[in-house]
Amino acid sequence: MAVATGKRERDVVYPEDRLPWPHTILMGLQHVMAMFGATVLVPLILGFNPNTVIFFSGVATLIFLFVTGFKVPSYLGSSFSFIGSVLAVQGTQNPNHGLAYAGIVMAGVIYLIIGAIVHFVGVNPIRYLLPPVVTGTVVAVIGLALASAATGNYAGEPFTATVTLLAAVAAAVYLRGFPRLLPVLIGIVVGYVVSAFYPPCADAKSACHIDFNAIGQASLVGVPSFSFPDFSQFGTTLSLFFFIPVILVAENAGHVYAISGIMKRDLSHMLGRTFIGDGLGTTISGLLGGTGETTYAENIGVMGITRVFSIMVFVVAAVTAILLGFIPIFGALVRSIPVSVQGGIEMYLFGLIAVIGGKIWVDAKVDFSKRANLAVGNSAHHRGRHSRHPGHPDSPRRADPDLQQPGSRRAERHRPVPAPASRPRARHGGGTGGDRGHGVGPPPW
Repeated sequence: MAVATGKRERDVVYPEDRLPWPHTILMGLQHVMAMFGATVLVPLILGFNPNTVIFFSGVATLIFLFVTGFKVPSYLGSSFSFIGSVLAVQGTQNPNHGLAYAGIVMAGVIYLIIGAIVHFVGVNPIRYLLPPVVTGTVVAVIGLALASAATGNYAGEPFTATVTLLAAVAAAVYLRGFPRLLPVLIGIVVGYVVSAFYPPCADAKSACHIDFNAIGQASLVGVPSFSFPDFSQFGTTLSLFFFIPVILVAENAGHVYAISGIMKRDLSHMLGRTFIGDGLGTTISGLLGGTGETTYAENIGVMGITRVFSIMVFVVAAVTAILLGFIPIFGALVRSIPVSVQGGIEMYLFGLIAVIGGKIWVDAKVDFSKRANLAVGNSAHHRGRHSRHPGHPDSPRRADPDLQQPGSRRAERHRPVPAPASRPRARHGGGTGGDRGHGVGPPPW
């Protein structure tokens, strides 16, 4: 690998540097642990095969490193930006995963084309089209919309879900060192252990029940399960995936700038290549049954702490993930995680995504006294609040049988309240001045 020019700082291991192999292997395993919790959570939510998803996260990472000339240290894992579109397209009862894979492939191809354009034209169009007020709003909408999907799983068994949520929060706030980078994994482990010993979870119909039989029947070694996309409904249905590359561009660009800041080496000229690598990895993953891929902030956090950016560390991490894909018992263990535990982690993670959108505004010092910025930012609140995902209580896909019984206590509790009679609206001077204070204001955070 070619050594980049520029001032080198002490105690920083740059991409072209190499550590002794024992250190490289340990650092690679650490990156696998950092990305593991979020990467396996996505297939749990979507019903994809965890072994296949982990396998393609490693493959996509190797593709990304090759396309970027082994100069941009990053790990690619499952992207949460695809969740809403995948759930809407594949459905919840007998989900059609083939349609979801087709949408992922389409998004990957569009993303790849955007990368090629940026590579040859330059990065200035990206900075102009995606100012912080837009990227922050997009991220906030994703978090708010997905948070509604977490409530159904959370309500299935609130005690274990709450324990999972609190464990993840406590790990992120109170732990120090490397464990602090694993709140999702720690939350799942704590929730899983509690579910194993909590008496109500022994009921097979409970949302916190663990099926140990499936784990015992899984083989130790096997080949990942590959699936293929279904393009039969190309058009309106799969159009839900057309906007996702825009989100990935904003996310990937932010990560590249973050790595540049930590390493104190400008990588902005590599944005086109990073988009191409990410898009190519997503396309190949979708073609064979994996999720959409994106660079992971968790691994950027590891780099920030260790100040180790060696590319070989990420090669080791990618190869480790590929090997995990050949262990079916690992996938069975992941699939046995109770629904309520998933709900607790989803509540933590999706809420965090929404807050990150607000953080983008704060870091960029977005001026919400300007009406244009206020209008764009306010759309996040309304779009997220009125979203309808399969987990939303108003969604027809998750109709509660208890609510269908007119005489049931839950039906009475959820009976719609009649709307108050309308009354004339007071008029204020200045015509439009009467609209002030009605639905206009800063985002809820």
